[in-house]
Amino acid sequence: MARYTVKQVAQMARVSIRALHHYDQIGLLKPAHTGENGYRYYGREELLRLQQILIHRALDIPLAEIGAILDDPRFDRLTALEGQRTRVTEQADRLASMLRTIDRTIAELKGDRAMKDADLYSGVIDPQKQAEYEAWLEEKYGPEIKPEIDASRGKMDGLSEDERRAMMDELKSIEEGIAEGLRKGIPPQSHALDPMIARHRDWVQASWGRSAPVSAYAGLADVYLAHPDFVARYESIETGFAEYLATAMRSWAGRQE
Repeated sequence: MARYTVKQVAQMARVSIRALHHYDQIGLLKPAHTGENGYRYYGREELLRLQQILIHRALDIPLAEIGAILDDPRFDRLTALEGQRTRVTEQADRLASMLRTIDRTIAELKGDRAMKDADLYSGVIDPQKQAEYEAWLEEKYGPEIKPEIDASRGKMDGLSEDERRAMMDELKSIEEGIAEGLRKGIPPQSHALDPMIARHRDWVQASWGRSAPVSAYAGLADVYLAHPDFVARYESIETGFAEYLATAMRSWAGRQE
């Protein structure tokens, strides 16, 4: 049976020798045996375990969790690989779609072809990310929010491609209208923003598939500021827009009571 040194495994797996030493120190990947010369030697079983470590890391699972997963008596390598294949295939499909979107956007910016606004987001929304957001909302606001999440997802899933595109076009128009207020120096508490904020609330109600009470709409502003991904999204529209939008939403809601 083949035996490999740390250097050979590092070269084969394209990881650093330091990483392998660290995995050994924390008990994540022990060598098959250590020779009298002090060299660590790895066999086929260790190579397969390292493969699982690297796959889990590529799927953004922390090292602390990987050890528990692999050492669980119920862990089955074949089942794990089949599940990982499904997950990677889904990601590959999404990335392929994202690549097409990038290429089409580049072509449009070069003047080679036109592109619909809603198509800018094709393949960009990650279903896994969406699931993470939903889990984050449940953790932050409790299990009682799950029916609302399910209703919202059901509403969006039931839309046709044209309906979804129309909704995204409307959202972009609304956000640009509110951001223009920021660019012009209009205070977020100003009544001048009321028409746009009212449209934004209407859009939220449409996406939720139900009425959004004023208090719930105001609470949504807290959600926008609580998650870094939401903040990053709004800051990409205009610097300071995350706080500006949240303040405008709360101010509008306060005037409705």
